Amino acid sequence: MKIGYRTIKTAIGTPLAIWIATLLGLENFASAGILTILCIQITRKRSFLSAWHRFAACMIAIVFSYVFFELFGYNPVAIGLMMFAFIPTTVKLNISPGIVTSSVIILHLYVSSSIEWDLVFNEILLITVGIGTALILNLYMPSLENKLEEYQKQIEDNFSIIIKEIAHFLRDGNDGWTGKELTETAVILEEAKSLSFRDVENHLLRTHNHYYHYFHMRTKQFELLERMLPLVTGIGGTTEHALKISEFFDELSEGIHPGNTAVLYLKKLKEMRDEFREADLPATREEFESRASLFHLLNEIEQYLIFKRSFKKSDV
Repeated sequence: MKIGYRTIKTAIGTPLAIWIATLLGLENFASAGILTILCIQITRKRSFLSAWHRFAACMIAIVFSYVFFELFGYNPVAIGLMMFAFIPTTVKLNISPGIVTSSVIILHLYVSSSIEWDLVFNEILLITVGIGTALILNLYMPSLENKLEEYQKQIEDNFSIIIKEIAHFLRDGNDGWTGKELTETAVILEEAKSLSFRDVENHLLRTHNHYYHYFHMRTKQFELLERMLPLVTGIGGTTEHALKISEFFDELSEGIHPGNTAVLYLKKLKEMRDEFREADLPATREEFESRASLFHLLNEIEQYLIFKRSFKKSDV
């Protein structure tokens, strides 16, 4: 059973918050641990947002508790009436994630039967200790660099295989490929995009993220590769044009890497298209349909290369 960093932080933070609250002599000191559990997040950005939502909601809860309990008494009806006003207020202020946390504070004030300044100060310290402990622990986030590089390598290897299989089919009609790289790549891309988004949220001051843009670019390219396959299977027979395009695909399959060499391939693609335009017109309907599919294939691979050309590794 694998134990994640969030579990470890919770296991460390909960007793730590309770211990600090105990040292400060706070009432309801165990609640500091509950607040810490509720505030542990998987990214730094979510951690800061969570801390703000919960702190702001707790401050509003203290004010609402004083008003409603003093007006309607310390009874369940007062809690119900207060919730009718408190919950819409937090939603309006975009701090609704703090509702659960603030309910801990509300119940403390409710059972006190009298809200005095020393009790309010005690609750504010509890909030500070609980949320602060979680915030400090969330400052450390494990690096995702190695896993993202692994995903990048897997995707590039699969792209190379897919493009090489397209070349094989154009050259000799090889249909022995199982296509498992297509399924694998679709799964890896989803996982990689999710992980790269987490990496974005772990860097508060970074405006760009190389991996996030990279996997977005590869997703667009993968969609084009999937669209190319029906075109390739619809090309009947091996023609001179098909052989030249297969050579181009073979060369392209060897150049799948993070670097940007798309401009060179686009130039070769233009030269090949110009050469095809100078060729004799197809003599039969089958040759015409095959030629049309090949030109459509060229358009798709051109778009594939344009996506790569637009990607800049400097987006870090």
